Amino acid sequence: MIDDPKAFIRSNTRLMPVPHAPEISLHVADEATVLWQKTEDELGEIGLPPPFWAFAWAGGQALARYILDNPTLVAGKRVLDFASGSGLVAISAARAGAAHVEACDIDAFAIHAMGLNAAVNDVALSARHVDLVGRDEGWDVVVAGDVSYEQDMAARVTEWLAALHARGACVMIGDPGRSYLARLRLEALATYRIAVSRDLEDVEIKETSVWRFRSS
Repeated sequence: MIDDPKAFIRSNTRLMPVPHAPEISLHVADEATVLWQKTEDELGEIGLPPPFWAFAWAGGQALARYILDNPTLVAGKRVLDFASGSGLVAISAARAGAAHVEACDIDAFAIHAMGLNAAVNDVALSARHVDLVGRDEGWDVVVAGDVSYEQDMAARVTEWLAALHARGACVMIGDPGRSYLARLRLEALATYRIAVSRDLEDVEIKETSVWRFRSS
């Protein structure tokens, strides 16, 4: 068992600036497979989800950069960072002046990583270990990075985000064009060339966009 998840995270990651948002630093792992295996070994479990929380994914980096460069999008507002992982986008929203920031994830380790990363960056956020798909708690802004890599998940999340957009929330999606991105329903706000881990993406640079739903 891992008695102290935060100590486990600290001992198996390095504190590094985010390549496309160097104002923010995160606890990140050097290799996904090694950390994944070590987590399973320490917990005595197999089939655990990959440690998404230990990396600055391309979609999250794009969203963080866009928010930091356009702080009026979130300033004074209530923000939800869905499937937050490391908390990168939530941290960018807090730094840009959001009134209240929530970050949710279904991985318990992500919740601990968010707390560590928020503290390092001297911001406050509310980390929630819950799947919020299908719920509407009145957020002004909802952001989601890299959520289109599995067909069923992408379809479910896209319909939920579309409903939030339809009722007036500002919804932004960070994605490098993964297989199940609903491109025909979206338009790009900005596009970046993001440095990523070859261990994760098989490339070192990923062209990544911040998307919003098209007006009906």
